[in-house]
Amino acid sequence: MMLRLLPLLLFVVGMSQFAIGAWIPAKAALAQVLLERAWQNTNKRGERVRPWPWADTWPVARITLPRLGASWIVLSGASGRTLAFGPGHTDGSALPGERGAAIVSGHRDTHFASLRALRVADEILVERTDGTQIRYRVDELRVVDSRSARLRDPGIGRSLLLVTCWPFDAVTSGGPLRFVASASAHDDRLAMNDSPR
Repeated sequence: MMLRLLPLLLFVVGMSQFAIGAWIPAKAALAQVLLERAWQNTNKRGERVRPWPWADTWPVARITLPRLGASWIVLSGASGRTLAFGPGHTDGSALPGERGAAIVSGHRDTHFASLRALRVADEILVERTDGTQIRYRVDELRVVDSRSARLRDPGIGRSLLLVTCWPFDAVTSGGPLRFVASASAHDDRLAMNDSPR
């Protein structure tokens, strides 16, 4: 009797594992649709629009790496819940595209996986919620130890720090090393003309 039930049991277990595996990408794809809709509504209305009613985050910018063909909606906050859906803006740093140093974090194995192919002098485009686009150029790529290194504001103007775990191909996550791509605004008339907010 048990021998006859074994194929059925294996089939049920296999299908449940397939369903769980299919749910994760489906949920991620749906989240991206909802994030894009929230970004469009944020631009249109000029106010915070949450991607779903219970979300504790909202879009604050869009970052595009033209050479790599990568683009992300940056969410408010850099908590684990936020980073599950996209890169997060670190509270206390300047907003992406604003004067000062903006710090944006993302997971090395999902949204920020493409940072491994980033090069010095690559262009980064930041679109603010008001539709203004700022062009940045990558100045430096470095690996730092999060236990001792402090990310710093390089001074006047606009800078962008993209941060993710290092190494990109680590078997386990959560180590102390961070990959940091530093970029500064170039051809940035806004950086010279606007006042701090």
